[in-house]
Amino acid sequence: MSPADRAVLIGQLADAPGHLAAEVTGLSDAQLDTPYRPGGWTVRQVVHHVPDSHLNAYIRCKLAVTEEHPAVKTYDEAKWAELLDARTASINVSLTLLAALHQRWVPFLRSLDEAAFARKSFHPEWGEMRVDDFIQLYAWHGRHHVAHIHRLKERSKW
Repeated sequence: MSPADRAVLIGQLADAPGHLAAEVTGLSDAQLDTPYRPGGWTVRQVVHHVPDSHLNAYIRCKLAVTEEHPAVKTYDEAKWAELLDARTASINVSLTLLAALHQRWVPFLRSLDEAAFARKSFHPEWGEMRVDDFIQLYAWHGRHHVAHIHRLKERSKW
């Protein structure tokens, strides 16, 4: 990945908390408890899922940078989304958590040298992953879930 491409992706990570917050601002509890697609998670579950996922990504990046080819842990995101906190907690908690996390993660990524972005970890499901791979994946991940909510709002005329 070129430094310019990486800078764009890290910028997308920096912007993700604000985009997610803007997309859910003003939604009622009934709207937050609406699935974004049939059989899918509710908007509330999606909002709680994003920091859960990005916390794992932040840790995976730090492990890759500080250890030699570490194995990273997976988690069952579907089961996490069904836990009581993901189904019922105020979204403000997760929006605050995501913003704080990205205030740590983005400067960390911007501080790395070229060699650090190539450092590898081993993901049990995805195989070998570089820090650059995590950046690319999670920049997409934030945009992906914001788009789910945006499309639901458009379809529902909210």
